[in-house]
Amino acid sequence: MSYIAANILETIGLTPLIKLSRYTENVEGNIFAKLEYFAPGLSKKDRMALEIIESAEEKGLLKKKQPVIELTSGSMGTGLAIVCNLKGYPFIAVMSRGNSIERAQMMKAFGAEVVLVDQHSDSEPGQVTSKDLDLVEEKTQKLTKKYNAFRIDQFTNPSSVETGEKRLGPEIIEQLGDIKIDAFVDFIGTGGTFIGVSKSLQKAFPHIKCYGVEPVNAPFYSSIQKTDGKHIIQGGGYNIPLKFIEENKELINGFITVSDREVTEATRLLASKECIFSGYSSGANAAAALKLLKGDLKGKNILIHIPDSGTKYLSTNLWDILDK
Repeated sequence: MSYIAANILETIGLTPLIKLSRYTENVEGNIFAKLEYFAPGLSKKDRMALEIIESAEEKGLLKKKQPVIELTSGSMGTGLAIVCNLKGYPFIAVMSRGNSIERAQMMKAFGAEVVLVDQHSDSEPGQVTSKDLDLVEEKTQKLTKKYNAFRIDQFTNPSSVETGEKRLGPEIIEQLGDIKIDAFVDFIGTGGTFIGVSKSLQKAFPHIKCYGVEPVNAPFYSSIQKTDGKHIIQGGGYNIPLKFIEENKELINGFITVSDREVTEATRLLASKECIFSGYSSGANAAAALKLLKGDLKGKNILIHIPDSGTKYLSTNLWDILDK
């Protein structure tokens, strides 16, 4: 039976789930990867953007043609740019200059107004810290008032969790069929996807273990030791308390830290071994899952996300290997 989508919004969801057979060829156990970069905005945040906007519409919180605004590292902003464009809402994305320029280019291509905020004087180009996030938040608050805009606030919006619990998680479970998952590993951005999917998976697999992933230089939940918070993984690892994590600690079995080198190597291996062209957070998930298979979860089945596409990182050092 043929099916033609009315617009790109109807294609959000139903992304592939694959077994990383070549990436795990030297260890016992399996890693299953949900390829969220198959979304039209090339990231898992497309689902969340659509859920948040439609929920706001249903609740009467979002007025017709009202400007929508959000701080973003790029992925949520891209998803919102798509959703707002097709639904008729002007969208303003506020992003740190520390994030890759491809993200801003994508948002602009989809019709968004992109406001870039200079990094903090202590920060390094390409490495967004909590200080940078504070500056972006300050700018977002000012623009929200100026334009009387609807603020998405993905770090506290309950739809961030509901998307994982009611949409993404059940989709994964259906795709798995008879396969049982022993662990779920996910890099922490806002924590919304991690908590939402964990809730869903724990209903289907009561004995599953759920681990958050953090940069070794920003181990807010992994360690009480203070660090400078600098790392290369864009879209998370801000070294700050997160509402969704704080409210759902009973769901979490632990946290795994990964270094910049481990993340880069894993991301490149996903490309060379599995032909999965992804971003830093994907490498963080793959590296963390491999650590578990080499340790306490030897021989087990682990689920990870591939949150976004490597095309968003062409201006970074991630793919310098291609020039060698």
